[in-house]
Amino acid sequence: MGLENLSGLQMSRAAVSIASNIAEGAERDSHAAFARFLHIAKGSAAELRTQLYIAERIGLLTPAQTQPLITELKEISAMLHGLIKSLKT
Repeated sequence: MGLENLSGLQMSRAAVSIASNIAEGAERDSHAAFARFLHIAKGSAAELRTQLYIAERIGLLTPAQTQPLITELKEISAMLHGLIKSLKT
């Protein structure tokens, strides 16, 4: 499997993990359990941002391709952070 395919699979897995962990956490019976899954989703967003930085750095993607996604992932992380904080109050 080529580097492009491997990188694409890793990025797809991280992207799916974000939404999946939010959904799974929302079905839990406590705020603490929901927050735990939100933390995992936030970590997956950071993982995907890192993979995009690396893909750009090694020439698999261009800045025009990565920057809008990185910006969106930062916004998602901020929203997850806010939701996690709200669950603690």
